[in-house]
Amino acid sequence: MAFNDAEDQVKFRENEELNTKNRANLLKVEYVDARTIIDVPLARGILEISEMYQDKLVPLFDTGSNYTFGITINTPQQALRIIREKFPDKIVNFKMISVKGFEEFMLRFDPPKEVHYDDITVTKEGASDNVQKVSDTLEAVKSDDILEYVITQADKLGASDIHFETARTGVRFRFRLDGALHLIAVVSHQKYRQLQQSIAVKANISTSAPDAQTGHLSQKIVHEDGVEKILNMRIETVPTLYGQDAVVRLFNMDMSLLRLDNLGLSEKERKPIDEVISHPHGMVLMVGPTGSGKTTTLYSILMQLNDPKNKIITLEDPVEYGLDGMSQIPVYSRQGDSFANKLRAVMRLDPDVIMVGEIRDVDTAKTALQAAVTGHLVLSTFHAGNSAEAFTRMIDMIGVNPILISSVKLIISQRLVRRLDDKTKIEYEPDEAVKQHIRDNLQNLPEDIEKPDLENIKLWKPGKSEENPFGYKGRTSIIEDLIVTPEIQALMRNTTEIPTSDIIENKAKEQGMITMYQAGLLKALKGMTTIEEINRVI
Repeated sequence: MAFNDAEDQVKFRENEELNTKNRANLLKVEYVDARTIIDVPLARGILEISEMYQDKLVPLFDTGSNYTFGITINTPQQALRIIREKFPDKIVNFKMISVKGFEEFMLRFDPPKEVHYDDITVTKEGASDNVQKVSDTLEAVKSDDILEYVITQADKLGASDIHFETARTGVRFRFRLDGALHLIAVVSHQKYRQLQQSIAVKANISTSAPDAQTGHLSQKIVHEDGVEKILNMRIETVPTLYGQDAVVRLFNMDMSLLRLDNLGLSEKERKPIDEVISHPHGMVLMVGPTGSGKTTTLYSILMQLNDPKNKIITLEDPVEYGLDGMSQIPVYSRQGDSFANKLRAVMRLDPDVIMVGEIRDVDTAKTALQAAVTGHLVLSTFHAGNSAEAFTRMIDMIGVNPILISSVKLIISQRLVRRLDDKTKIEYEPDEAVKQHIRDNLQNLPEDIEKPDLENIKLWKPGKSEENPFGYKGRTSIIEDLIVTPEIQALMRNTTEIPTSDIIENKAKEQGMITMYQAGLLKALKGMTTIEEINRVI
């Protein structure tokens, strides 16, 4: 049994107590709600711990002449007779408690022993120097603790994802740190099955489903400074040849950092965003693959707009972060729900700003565009390789449409690249071929940006230290802003020949757009990242 939230747990407990009370009435046994005495001192030294576990009963009260025991529906009748015979000089009473109540009392009689496991460390690029040591530690972690341990360690290392990958001889655990996967351990299938059971129970998924599944879970994380937080996660599973692979995505974003000022945008990248969102209507599209920072940027825009004067509604599948000051509506697409249907209902609520988690189909696209031209500011994500390609993909989806041309105001394409650690990065002079490649791509930059020195090109590469064996620290965003100018709108209105993404991109560059690759090269020239990282990601 898994619970989506605390409310479900409360309802389940209420039902269990009611069923226990009804069973007690049938058996003519006095019932007591264990929750009402959970903080009352219990009778000690009457029974051995092993007896309590065996007979599913606990001593509750000792008044000197009277002993009161809590029993459950699983307590054998013979055990009641044995208890009376064991204490002939006492008045023995029995009260029915729920199974959950019994488990809570046993945690007081037999509290779990605190076990400390070594922290997971990643000590060189792409792997762990002590993979075997970490694997041995995981094999030793108790089945009840393994999921919590792995998640806690991933959060401590700042991982964005945990990958469990099955193979014939074992199961590989990898963490994604700053966008790159690192091998952590290889464990046995038996240990992985214990982990799967924990995931299945907490995320409400099956360990033997023939199809891909999505689940959600949360875990309380206590940091070394005593600060607590609730970490939300999404679980994706898929059956493979050797078992069920899973990816756990950790949503460990600090809500206080959701500000456009914290995204590392240049003045040229920031200006069109501020200008577009200052208007009461139109559409802003975010494009990029999974893990490219689209959600962070969208939420940062929403927080910029989060004002008591604005009514903001989001449609998300799933709702990944709770944001104060706006109405967030989940869309259960796997259960037949759709963004389009929810969007039509939301438009009747008179919102100022609408965020549509993703445009996936024609119906959602047309409904979102209609909302954007009828007095709403619409923010959404869309799968495309770059900003210009988003236009052509949208045309492929809905055809040449006047509403599309007039409603889309800005398309932002984004990627995340690893940022060099300023303390360890090493400057070097690239060879002539690399220099010429950079000059060729940056020779026609718009006039309104600071030009790099293309005659004396210097680049940087990662250095290493004991504190940072990778040479990277955090990630930075690479942004491409395609502003839909009147000239681009005129290009899109060409009914005789639909413009290709290349034609749209060239026109946008004439209008002053910096491509994503150019933006990446500029950051490499400033020593923020490496040219290898730009080529890897973009």
